[in-house]
Amino acid sequence: MRFDGRENNQIREVKFTKNYVKHAKGSVLVEFGDTKVLVCASVEEGKPKWMPKDEKRGWVTAEYSLLPASTNVRCQRERTKLSGRTQEIQRLIGRSLRACVDLEKLGERTVTIDADVIQADGGTRVASICGGYVALCEMVKNLMSEGLLLEDPIIEPIAAISAGIVDNEVVVDLCYEEDSNAQADSNIVLTKSGKIIEFQSTAEGEPFDKEQLDKIFAYAKNAIDKIIAMY
Repeated sequence: MRFDGRENNQIREVKFTKNYVKHAKGSVLVEFGDTKVLVCASVEEGKPKWMPKDEKRGWVTAEYSLLPASTNVRCQRERTKLSGRTQEIQRLIGRSLRACVDLEKLGERTVTIDADVIQADGGTRVASICGGYVALCEMVKNLMSEGLLLEDPIIEPIAAISAGIVDNEVVVDLCYEEDSNAQADSNIVLTKSGKIIEFQSTAEGEPFDKEQLDKIFAYAKNAIDKIIAMY
């Protein structure tokens, strides 16, 4: 049994509360156990300035932050300079969501996904990706109902989960206690059809073998299937 009593292949309780914010085009409060992230989707007419004028497509980007009281020791707001960790997570969220969107069907619009961690207990980046997908879908639904989008640009659902090796056992959906003591740490993003968007896996101490890697993927795929079914 794990730190919180789960089986090795068991995810925490996952919950999505849609339309959590009044003014956002799409929003959701996503909960993975004690990890809680507020994710909002905002849309601006017009593509990014860096995009060539002859390209008739939109863009999806992301911003991520830990609120000061989200961790057991107050974390400073990143007002002037983003940490390397924050930049890495923002890029991961943006890459993952762009992989499930037909940017030409989106039209010349810029979508920003804001993921604000209210409470952190491991897995904040994967919760942000799952919440980002739900917020994106809510945004698309609203734009289509307003007649601003004629076609649904979502290609297929995606989801993400963490996995790793703790006490020589492969486990999925690590809480903070497990994550801080893991021998290996992985973040996996897949499409509903099982295609890989992202597979980050790092040994924190001793190297691990392919059998363990395959088990990490199998646990992650099973977990992601369950999460997508909750959308």
